[in-house]
Amino acid sequence: MRTAVISHPHCRKHKMIAEHPECPERLDAVSDRLLASGLDIAVAHKTAPKAELEHIALVHDKALIDKVLSAIPQEGLTELDGDTWLCPDSMKAIERAVGAGILAVDEILSDNIDAAFCNVRPPGHHANQTTSSGFCVFNNVAIAATYAKQKGIKRIAILDIDVHHGNGTQDIFRDDESVLFCSLFQYPFYPNTAIENTNSVINSPLAIASDGADLQALYSQQWAPKLQAFNPELIFISAGFDAHLEDDMGSLKFTEADYQWLTEQVAELVKNTGCKGIISYLEGGYALSALGRSAVSHIKALVEA
Repeated sequence: MRTAVISHPHCRKHKMIAEHPECPERLDAVSDRLLASGLDIAVAHKTAPKAELEHIALVHDKALIDKVLSAIPQEGLTELDGDTWLCPDSMKAIERAVGAGILAVDEILSDNIDAAFCNVRPPGHHANQTTSSGFCVFNNVAIAATYAKQKGIKRIAILDIDVHHGNGTQDIFRDDESVLFCSLFQYPFYPNTAIENTNSVINSPLAIASDGADLQALYSQQWAPKLQAFNPELIFISAGFDAHLEDDMGSLKFTEADYQWLTEQVAELVKNTGCKGIISYLEGGYALSALGRSAVSHIKALVEA
């Protein structure tokens, strides 16, 4: 697959309290590992553009956008919720995090690339229409998916593989049958969403210590049949890597080989159907070495598909 990595230096400018796990070094962990692996020469490197407020407004209420804009401090930090803070440069990072997905959609629909990995922060999958939470300010994946729908894409699948349930994305698309939302997650665990399944929502809770064998069974039995029947035109991945066994944010036991296997399955689905491509967004992943290895295994699977 013709694969791009999309990022921007401004995404490092978003900072929260000292020792916060969602830190700028997360992006370095991915980019450094990509370079060390030699895979950097096999991908296109693209600079995330600055998103406009109207892009954010595709998904989020004006009241939330105004709240975030007014909360950006002149100096120091402002607490947005119990887990999330804003600094004077946070909006610079947010604009590029959102913009990465907008560019990815445009590049795939222009047939310039087949896949994109958006190495950006802050993450987004806990943010819904009205609320920022869980390290997330705005929902990057949901904004890009809604933008893709505006561009004529009629069926979108969103696969959330973070250790935490993608509650914000589910809230946004719950009643939208043009979007198939699949989320795996440790259960019970934050954000403690009620588990529901509908024609367009597949929730796949995993017990503590679930591993790669459990992941393979989940995908093969629960997700693959629904994806094949749904026949998406575009696939988004909320790529959280905090289900890795080295990441103490959760208690699952995935390895980088598991992320590679799952990505290979999704890429194979794309190649065997009329799907236009894959757009992957960094969500969680806080053990820096494991994050870098896992993200690069994920990118490698895209490149080699």
